[in-house]
Amino acid sequence: MKLFIGLGIAALAGFLIIAADHIDAPAVTGGSADITDFYAFQGESTDNIVFVANLKGLMSPSETANADFDENVLIEFNIDNDGDYIEDLVIQAIPKDGKMYFFGPFMPTSTGLSSQVANIVIPGVVDITPYGSAAIVEEKEGMMYFAGPRDDPFFFDFARYSEIIAGNASSFDNPGSDTFAGTNVLSIVVEVPKDQIGGTGVINTWVESKVKV
Repeated sequence: MKLFIGLGIAALAGFLIIAADHIDAPAVTGGSADITDFYAFQGESTDNIVFVANLKGLMSPSETANADFDENVLIEFNIDNDGDYIEDLVIQAIPKDGKMYFFGPFMPTSTGLSSQVANIVIPGVVDITPYGSAAIVEEKEGMMYFAGPRDDPFFFDFARYSEIIAGNASSFDNPGSDTFAGTNVLSIVVEVPKDQIGGTGVINTWVESKVKV
């Protein structure tokens, strides 16, 4: 039971969502706890929902080949299913010795920035997929798990955005230039049946990275 304190937070409310924040989160810029993207969407099975947290953005292929998850960083997916914007359930993911361990969904002992790893005897676990290898996916009691490097899926024309902000342009080009093309992230993915997180109604969800203290 280790205490973790939250540093980087990407938050959104809704069901089909995406949030992005590349290398500018306070106190975690470019670090192993830096969340670049958070996605939540309906799974291939309409009975499931998928949560994705991406870390350590803008990695080149050579950097990616040597990148690894930080064993002192816990990723926590938060789920509010009663509309009060306080987490009712959490899913935790933490790496250890080349594997990613998943705990939950379960009711947290405390809410907010501080968390403890769940005292669950048999968590979900998956081998972390090496760079350049086929995805390793594991399943346990209806849930599916993945962890490993992936191409950054976020498309953004940062140069054009800067021109718009500076007043030198009024709109984006179509299709524009993808600033993140050819760069990678470390992804943590968990797919969970909706009936384990409050059924098919609207939920609020956000993700936090928390560092061991």
